[in-house]
Amino acid sequence: MKTELPAPAAGSTDAPDGPAPEQCAPRRGRPRSEAAEQAIFAAVEQLMEDGGSLPELSIERIAAAAGVGKATIYRRWPNKEALLVDVVARLEEPLPVMAGPSYRDDLIQMIEYMRRRGLIKRSRWVVKSALGQMGAWPELKNAYHERVVKPRRELARQIVRRGVEAGELRSDLDEELLCELLLGPILLRTVLWDEAPLDEPDLALRMVDAVLEGIGTAPRTEAR
Repeated sequence: MKTELPAPAAGSTDAPDGPAPEQCAPRRGRPRSEAAEQAIFAAVEQLMEDGGSLPELSIERIAAAAGVGKATIYRRWPNKEALLVDVVARLEEPLPVMAGPSYRDDLIQMIEYMRRRGLIKRSRWVVKSALGQMGAWPELKNAYHERVVKPRRELARQIVRRGVEAGELRSDLDEELLCELLLGPILLRTVLWDEAPLDEPDLALRMVDAVLEGIGTAPRTEAR
């Protein structure tokens, strides 16, 4: 049996204002919350683009640049480090979903993700600046590694495990060495050699197949 709720008393502040108040209420608060977060993110990026270093970005400066109160920031992040990790992580492309028909397809997709990330780092000064400055800020660097780097490394390990389980990668080599052999070439170009070309659309495919097929012209024979 359906129970009818009593109507609010006249003059009550609970009186409905228009139709479907239970649907309207959530919509009123959420856009403002998202807008505040976007303003905070944009403020940090702009302050960095203007030459500000990460240690110089105080909550006061960020709040003033975003046009919000400090309490608005602290309701979302417990401290400046947590906010900056979110800002830097937001500048990264999200990890790809591994759903290829084979581990090779997933590996190509992973390296293609890293190639695009390298291009973004080169084209966006704020990304390069943030990543470069983290080395001098251990707390932020550790938080970034936990939030961004470790999931990326775990994804690479999952791909390698899939190849080993399929019998297509050597099982006598340890997991970390296999990851280094497969991902080393793209890391070399994106991290160590800033001038190395990254704009070839088939670079990931060529790198993967070069490693999987080997770079020797013939199998090595033992000297007799």
